[in-house]
Amino acid sequence: MTMSPVLADAAVDVVFPIEGQTLPRDYAQALQQALSEKLPWLDADPVAGIHPVKVVQGNDDQALLSRRTSLLLRVGAGRADELLALAKLELSVGGHLLRLSRPHLRELLAHTTLYAYRVAAESADELTFMAAVERELAEWSIGGERVCGKRQRMMVSGHALDTFSLMLHSLPPEQSLRLQQHGLGLHRLLGCGIFVPHRSAAAVGS
Repeated sequence: MTMSPVLADAAVDVVFPIEGQTLPRDYAQALQQALSEKLPWLDADPVAGIHPVKVVQGNDDQALLSRRTSLLLRVGAGRADELLALAKLELSVGGHLLRLSRPHLRELLAHTTLYAYRVAAESADELTFMAAVERELAEWSIGGERVCGKRQRMMVSGHALDTFSLMLHSLPPEQSLRLQQHGLGLHRLLGCGIFVPHRSAAAVGS
């Protein structure tokens, strides 16, 4: 795994309410491409990340969007005003139309328990993944208890990318904010390595 460079400013989440019905089940790369067309700076920004979008679970190629779903972009605070100025944004994500309504800002808060829906892995082996996690967290002096969860697979440029969900709990406030700002591992624009607060470790494997 490789961490992003030290951030020049704090990260924040910009929240866009979504008007739309469906997405491709494996939507991450198509969403990145659609957003990068509208926001040319996105691919080169070391801070930027695209949160996973909540969709209804299933096995069909087409996924229904959950009710009141939002699209969240984690960006450096210096980019927030530019995004907040966007009143309406239309995206074609693999042929599925999304309309993004006026966004609002959500600051990152220190929580003792953080959860990432997926963190990119070098292989499907959990022990190898957790060893890489331990090395990377040690580089940033981040402690806490680690709980590895469900392995998933996504397609990126025709190749399979293995990911695991991951929870950290018992984090001191400063370490919690540091992990949220820096993320963990690669592919943040595909929704990997982005941590959000969580109330319990119960859902880490779901």
